[in-house]
Amino acid sequence: MLAFAQSDIGMVRKTNEDSYVFSPPHLFVVADGMGGHVAGEIASNLGATTIQEYLKMFRQQSDWEHILKEAIIKANTIIYQMSQAKSECLGMGTTVTAVYADRSEIYWGHVGDSRLYLLRENMLQQITNDHSLVWELVQTGSITAAEALVHPHRNILTRAVGTSETISVDSGRFLGQPGDRLLLCTDGLTNMVSEEDIFSICSKPGNLQGIVNKLVEQANQAGGYDNITAILAEYKDYP
Repeated sequence: MLAFAQSDIGMVRKTNEDSYVFSPPHLFVVADGMGGHVAGEIASNLGATTIQEYLKMFRQQSDWEHILKEAIIKANTIIYQMSQAKSECLGMGTTVTAVYADRSEIYWGHVGDSRLYLLRENMLQQITNDHSLVWELVQTGSITAAEALVHPHRNILTRAVGTSETISVDSGRFLGQPGDRLLLCTDGLTNMVSEEDIFSICSKPGNLQGIVNKLVEQANQAGGYDNITAILAEYKDYP
């Protein structure tokens, strides 16, 4: 996979609590931390690096979906134990959205409200479901997707890595097709840039770096109220 990643502090926050793993052509992770002082940064970094280190032990394995889930569960344990051991880290947690590409197979694991999108054949599809209060309200028809963007409780997560002793991890797999583009991003992008604009930007021909730069620029122009992290990967056919 060809890929490019960028993380930006945004226009308002004093620190960047996002972390990511960029290890093409196989592994990509975005994590958005939460917690007081530096705890969010600690949680997201622990989440991302734990997944990366865990997967290194399974280079010859083939069930990457299961391994991704195990890696996120391992990250949950490590973050939770630190939050219990250090008062300044109490309550910290992080979102995690991870992708592992093994030739034509694309595997993903997910907790929280960061997202994985698939751009294929001129259509943008959100692969992951947000684990958030407003997502549940949208799913039940209580509010519209447009209302969710400005809902006062839009940042409340219903599931995060490290906030409880156990965690349920969403996961899946699909076959990559030549020309597919995968976007992993934190809500600092999706809360600022509409899916229509994300689709418009990501579907344009050109180098991936320029596209990611444009996504971050759009989020900052819209206010940049949160940290912004995006990884864009393009699937190439294997012989």
